[in-house]
Order: sequence, then C-alpha cells, then structure tokens
Amino acid sequence: MTAELLDPRGAARLIHEDIGERPWRRTLRLLARRRTALAGLGVVLFFVALAVLAPLVAPYSPLATNWLLVRKPPSALHWFGTDEIGRDVLSRVIWGTRASLSAGLVSVSLALAAGVPIGLVSGYLGGIVDGTLMRMVDAMLAIPFLILAIALAAFLGPSLANAMIAIGVSQTPIFARLTRGQVLTVKHEDYIEAARAVGNREYRIVLRHILPNIVPPLLVQATLAAATAIIAEAALSFLGLGEQPPDPSWGSMLNTAKNFISQAPWMALWPGLAIFMLVLSLNLFGDGLRDALDPRRS
Repeated sequence: MTAELLDPRGAARLIHEDIGERPWRRTLRLLARRRTALAGLGVVLFFVALAVLAPLVAPYSPLATNWLLVRKPPSALHWFGTDEIGRDVLSRVIWGTRASLSAGLVSVSLALAAGVPIGLVSGYLGGIVDGTLMRMVDAMLAIPFLILAIALAAFLGPSLANAMIAIGVSQTPIFARLTRGQVLTVKHEDYIEAARAVGNREYRIVLRHILPNIVPPLLVQATLAAATAIIAEAALSFLGLGEQPPDPSWGSMLNTAKNFISQAPWMALWPGLAIFMLVLSLNLFGDGLRDALDPRRS
C-alpha cells in the first residue's frame, strides 16, 4: 500500500474530495481545467468592464464629430480610425458594447422569466395543460428565430428596448421546451416521490425540489442564448430596428460601414471583430460550463 493510503489525513482528504465535495466547488474545479472556457470567460469579463467603464476608458465622446477627420485611417490619435462624419471608431465600439451586452442580458432574462414557468407548469401537470402549452410553443418554434424577432421588432417599433423584448419573446420557446424536458426527467425520481409522500404541496415540490435540480442545463442554455441574442441585436440594428443613430451599436456601425467598405474598411473591421470575439467567447464559456456541470464527469 502507498503512503498516501496509510495516511489517515490523506484518506480523509480523498473521501472529502470524492464524496463530500460541494457541487459548486466541483463545478469550479472542473471549469478551471478547461483553458478555452476560462479564456472565453476572461474575454467576456473584459467586454463587461468596457461597458461599465465606457465613460472612463473611451478616449472621445462617441457622438463628437470632426469634419476635418472624415474617414481617417487608424493613427496615434484615433487607434481604430474615424467614420464618415469624423467620429472616433474606438469610442463608438466601446460604447456599443453596452447595447450588445444589454441585449444579451435583458433578452435572456425575459426568455427565462417567461419560458421557465411555462415549462414547469407544462411538464409537471401534463395532460391537456401540457398539450395546449406545447402546441403554442411549437407554433412559435415553427417560425425561424431571426424572422420572428424581426417581425416583432418591426411591430413594436425601432428601438433598443423593443429589440430586446422581441429577442426575448423569440427565445422563450427554447427555454420552455428545455424546462419541460428536464421536469419530465426528474419528476418521477425517488426524492420527488418522497417529498410528495411526506405531504409537501405541489407548488413546494416544484419550487423547492424540481426547479433547483434543473438549473444547470438552464444556465448553460442561457449562456449560449446570450451569444445568439447579441447576434440578433446586431442584425436588428443593422436593419434599423435596434439601437437608433446616433447612439452607437455594433450592428448600426456595420450598416453605415457597408457604404464605405472600399474607402474605409476599418469602419466595418472593428465592430465586426468585436461581435466575433464576444460571441465566440460566450460559446467557449458555455461549452466549458456544460462540461463542468455534467455529473458524469469528474
């Protein structure tokens, strides 16, 4: 036998790691092993810091124009160059981070707030309630996500707030379906039957026993849905249905840049690269989080 097995303290430590480890510590330990996930999280936190500190880190006002510096290439004074009316592209990219992150956070929160209760009720009650709710969800899923978001945004009117509502509504069926599937998986587990046998009310079983046990897949889906929401917000702004000029948004910046792609390619390069980096980072972090929350992994 090895010295490690003979050492009582070492044995206790091994037992604690294998049996008594808290779920959140296990998740952090597994997540720390995935360098791509940590790199993605680092980039996301960098963009969050940019959005929060935009007034401090942006070198110029995102709305300030200078007709003497129209479509100037990157330089020491304007690292990302200037746009068609002399505004600093770097400052507008930094301030545009707020619109994209707001779209990801608010729209996913709306989708969770609407989709999770629908999925809980549908999956737990079953029967005609389940059939009715899921047919409504199926009808929404039959429409492509971006087409539905564009239609809702056009109906509500062009603004960032309406774009976030449209994206949130469009993503609600995904969370409703996922929640229902998870509820159907766990509602017949032994611990649920035990909670019912000791006299717990139905709402308590759902909120205290079922919901906490289906949170991990919802967290993973929320991370991936935030990346989709950022792309959708950029698409809506590109079409004029999101953030309205002159307020900066990566999508509206790309819309303007398309007219000057040959004369000033930097106008399209930087907002496009920002969208790419943020979406890629969210997907990398989401994949790592999914692996870390998988109970079959250790």
